[in-house]
Amino acid sequence: MRNRNEPGYEVIVIGGGVAGIYQIKRLADLGVRAMLLEAAPDLGGTWYWNRYPGARFDSESYTYGYSFSKELLNEWHWKERFSGQPENLRYLNYVAEKFDLRKYMQFNAKVEAAHYDESHNLWRLKIADGREVTCRFVIMALGLLSIPTLPRFEGMNSFKGRSFHTFYWPQESVELAGKKVAVIGTGATGIQVIGEIADKVSELTVFQRRPNWSAPLNNGPISQAEMADIRTRYDEIFATCARTPGGFEHEPDRRGFYEVSREERLKLWDQLYDQPGFAIWLRNFREIFTNEEANAEFSEYIAGRIRRRVKDPVVAEKLIPRDHGFGVQRVPMETHYFEVYNRPNVHLVDISETPIVRVTETGLRTTERDYGFDIIVYATGFDAITGGFDRIDIRGVDGETLRDKWKDGPSTFLGMLVHGFPNLLMPAGPQSGSASTNYPRGIETGVNWCADLLKHMSEHGYMRAEATREAEERWTAHVTQMYSTMLMRKAKSWFTGYNSNVAGHEYGRIRYFVYNGGVPKYVARITEVTQKGYEGILLTAAAPASSGAQERGCSEP
Repeated sequence: MRNRNEPGYEVIVIGGGVAGIYQIKRLADLGVRAMLLEAAPDLGGTWYWNRYPGARFDSESYTYGYSFSKELLNEWHWKERFSGQPENLRYLNYVAEKFDLRKYMQFNAKVEAAHYDESHNLWRLKIADGREVTCRFVIMALGLLSIPTLPRFEGMNSFKGRSFHTFYWPQESVELAGKKVAVIGTGATGIQVIGEIADKVSELTVFQRRPNWSAPLNNGPISQAEMADIRTRYDEIFATCARTPGGFEHEPDRRGFYEVSREERLKLWDQLYDQPGFAIWLRNFREIFTNEEANAEFSEYIAGRIRRRVKDPVVAEKLIPRDHGFGVQRVPMETHYFEVYNRPNVHLVDISETPIVRVTETGLRTTERDYGFDIIVYATGFDAITGGFDRIDIRGVDGETLRDKWKDGPSTFLGMLVHGFPNLLMPAGPQSGSASTNYPRGIETGVNWCADLLKHMSEHGYMRAEATREAEERWTAHVTQMYSTMLMRKAKSWFTGYNSNVAGHEYGRIRYFVYNGGVPKYVARITEVTQKGYEGILLTAAAPASSGAQERGCSEP
């Protein structure tokens, strides 16, 4: 029987989505005794849970897939430019099978608590089934949008029909034909599901509180010939992603907004509007992110495109945001979304004018009237970025809880370590380079950095790693300062920690969740930390910090 004070594993990875799968692959390659724990019945993370109609990438598929294996790149054929959920889940299962990763994974293993035992320098994890597992290092590969939030309406349990959050869309087929359906919410998820089901239901009523800017996804199939060409260009594609701020193929227009004429700007915007994916957002002038006048001009251009697509001018105006400019919040991409409102079976209810009062047995009641439905779909978003961390009782040195430490907003070093929580790593944590970029490109960077740190520690006999207080304070101040130049700082967005359905996350209490410096600057910074012997991280050979600690300094980020 193993000594309770000896770790059962060297590393435990929490989370079996895109980040966790790659993290366990890197650990297996290093020969580390590791296990991945996943709360769901199977792997996939966001692509396991989000099975709602219309769920798909808004990253180009071939830039979303893993880059670590030439063989994998040559084998997999992405069938759509922006791949849908079923294919994405098949891809992740293919990766796990190809590299024999399932033997390192445990499912239905929800971690309820993770407590650091300082006297033995190990983590004790409590699983929902009653087990305790121990490890030297915990790697949190938690999804940034993995904790769905429901609205706080009265009577939600009284509805006699079917109701669910889009995150929990049933795995079995949901019969939509002939049904009266309500969708609450017009964020990224709502826009996808509304566009997909409008022509499949008898009647669709959309309850919108705040409209979001959106632009065409312009999806399409990828032929055998095009996929063959993509395979020859993968090195070029990933090199482009590595040098762009967002980790996409889309590079910003380097000309100044006012260096070109109004006519030239309109010509560029017309071209970008018809291009696939985030081109309209990320191939644009950089000033739309920082200059209010430039952003207002571009936002009015997008408003004009919406007016051209929606026949009823009153409805069109309700679909145009007034509280933020285009690109200030995460931009949802759409497929015929605005045309949906030209259908006679689709109705838009502005709940900023007539709020929902309660859920009834037969549907929804607003201040104006009662509505009857067969199905209610809650597309009401997520407790983003820190929600997954908050749901686990994480305790570090002297029993300090991470939830309390981050109560007013996260503080980290590089978005990957936290002072007071030794041997806790986050390859895609808050304030890292993953939260605001093409996610797999960001997580590969984070996973590789965490794996290299563990390798360095093993080679040099270190058993404990903890960010210094000074390093954490400097990094958090750096992340905070970078918001000051961005228009997003004013937005009601998960980029700023806003969620009216989460207590304490209401508007006005900004949280500095994302690193706004872009991929190249982030990679340069974490590479510099490595090259300086993991500057800013206290590395020790024994558990107590007083026994032979070798501390690294920390310079300005």
